[in-house]
Amino acid sequence: MLYSLLEYLGTHFDLPGAGLFRYLSFRSVCAIVFALLIGAIFGKKIIERLRRHQIGEEIRNLGLEGQMEKRGTPTMGGLIILGAMFIPVILFCDLGNVYIQLMIVSSVWLGLLGFADDYIKVFRKHKEGLKGRFKIIGQVGLGIIVGTVMCFSRDIVIIEKSQPKATVVNVRADNTDTATEEGYTVTAYPGNEPQKTTKTTIPFVKNNEFDYHWLVPTDKPWGDVLTWLIYILIAIFIITA
Repeated sequence: MLYSLLEYLGTHFDLPGAGLFRYLSFRSVCAIVFALLIGAIFGKKIIERLRRHQIGEEIRNLGLEGQMEKRGTPTMGGLIILGAMFIPVILFCDLGNVYIQLMIVSSVWLGLLGFADDYIKVFRKHKEGLKGRFKIIGQVGLGIIVGTVMCFSRDIVIIEKSQPKATVVNVRADNTDTATEEGYTVTAYPGNEPQKTTKTTIPFVKNNEFDYHWLVPTDKPWGDVLTWLIYILIAIFIITA
């Protein structure tokens, strides 16, 4: 909200300091500070309120030493985490960004699963909480949503790094951009353009990438469909694992 508001004020009214919010590093620092303040200030109050309403962990007495000390430990602590995450996101993030939208949807989705699990444990007095199959169904559903959006959203693209290429010629090409330098014409070829692809990077490995299309041994049109299907299945696996 603050991002959009200050962007508007800076563009139309030249508000001093509004340009700071265009820098991701500045907004990241603000979001971190706000998250810490929310967790520190409101976290204690939320825990006290949960204790006051006797919303705590139920412990089965197995006769183990010290196990009953955890009895009454407040549960539903995810409320603190969600609050400390959502408020800075809403204030400082670009809500039109597809990655932010996916993060919000995923957090709300999983937060509802966690709330249902704690609700069954605390108020329904079922120690097991939400049944495992419902948790899996919820996570698979989220995986389908995330994978499908990442597959077909035009806003999710990559820019590949490539070495700059230029050819020195003495004639002007019709379909290329040129610039004159010391009597020669330097023809620059387009590169580093955003493109839709099935490539991804491998974590913790420098200058390495993996293309999901390598898993499909065909270049026919149905191979692209199969590639995106594999991509969605892997997204489901990552979320449910």
